[in-house]
Amino acid sequence: MNILLLGAGGREHALAWKIAQSPLTSALFIAPGNAGTALCGTNVAVNPTDFEAVKNLCVSNGIDMVIVGPEEPLVKGIYDFFAADADLKTIPVIGPSGEAAMLEGSKAFAKRFMNRHNIPTAGYKEFDNENYTEGVSYLTEHSLPIVLKADGLAAGKGVIIAQNHVEAMAEFELMLQQAKFGDAGKKVVVEEFLRGVELSVFVLTDGKDYLILPEAKDYKKIGIGDTGLNTGGMGAVSPVPFADELFMKKVKERIIEPTIKGLQQDQLDYKGFVFIGLISVDNEPYVIEYNCRLGDPETEVVLPRIKNDLVEIFDAVAKTKLKDIKLEIDERAAATVMAVSGGYPGNYETGFEIDGLDVLNEDDVLVFHAGTTVDGEKILTKGGRVLTVTAYGAGIPEAVRRALKILEFISFEGMYYRKDIGFEFKHGEEN
Repeated sequence: MNILLLGAGGREHALAWKIAQSPLTSALFIAPGNAGTALCGTNVAVNPTDFEAVKNLCVSNGIDMVIVGPEEPLVKGIYDFFAADADLKTIPVIGPSGEAAMLEGSKAFAKRFMNRHNIPTAGYKEFDNENYTEGVSYLTEHSLPIVLKADGLAAGKGVIIAQNHVEAMAEFELMLQQAKFGDAGKKVVVEEFLRGVELSVFVLTDGKDYLILPEAKDYKKIGIGDTGLNTGGMGAVSPVPFADELFMKKVKERIIEPTIKGLQQDQLDYKGFVFIGLISVDNEPYVIEYNCRLGDPETEVVLPRIKNDLVEIFDAVAKTKLKDIKLEIDERAAATVMAVSGGYPGNYETGFEIDGLDVLNEDDVLVFHAGTTVDGEKILTKGGRVLTVTAYGAGIPEAVRRALKILEFISFEGMYYRKDIGFEFKHGEEN
């Protein structure tokens, strides 16, 4: 099977690494890919949102399946583009339709979906410039803190947690009247603040049946102890110790099953990943958000724990035969630590050579490239998040220690990483 994988980050390298292991894979193309994906297949300089270029790539290389990594092509309707094209309609796309992808593409769409299908989530109201005055009144009476979310895709920056009413009003005005987030902020969702511990649950569905993948917890803050600015993710761990059998039973019954049934009832075409961002409030799960793809860097701990042939699973999704698949999960913990460019998530420079990638001699340790590129014999930095090191362990602390040990041998100018990933699970997790 000739497979095309769209994307260029750490998620895509992890996917490429897993896809390349399958005996069902004849050839793997990654568009545009990075220095890491080049080790697993053939990188092609095609923008995933240039659908005509993607079509030409598929036709010229006899592609049999397309796997979509990032959200933007999905929200822009790549699934529908393939379905409507005579030359492409027989090629399965692993990912939802454009309408279904609005679960990620529009916060308001997602909240209405959750309310319609009685899925537990924070209370909310949505506002735009037409009911701006009503929104101001609503904010003045809202309990603190107040969560404001830009409705559309805002590159992970569209969520503001205001600690007082003055800050909330200022952000509300900036988002709606000053276009702080551009078109993404033409509508604003105002939510109640939920206090608890977050985790990510991943589901793969063929539109009828589903598999629950290993859960994960990521770390968004740049600084030690979850301090400082938000990033795209500084690391992740799996499994999540507090997500025990009872908690996951609640997640399955109250969230996953209503979500899958809701997609069917609303006649939303969905063959792909459903990322469910959850928060545990006194051991009760609530949905914070949906994403229509795998998370990053969670992918780098979730996929290494799946023993199955991933291409066989994707083929079952395409053929609506997911009920025939039984997941096999590695019982070991996995942890990944992200190395980032100096200055990230603010201003940073790229183009620095990465040293030490050839000294990896630990068993069961993986390096996934995120923002890298090849320049002759050198591998250079090409983004804020540069690479992750994933390691297995008997528990989370051991896995983190092994990942950090490898990072000591890798270097590039300005390199920074958090040394406390999984910090809240340091004690009692070694067995």
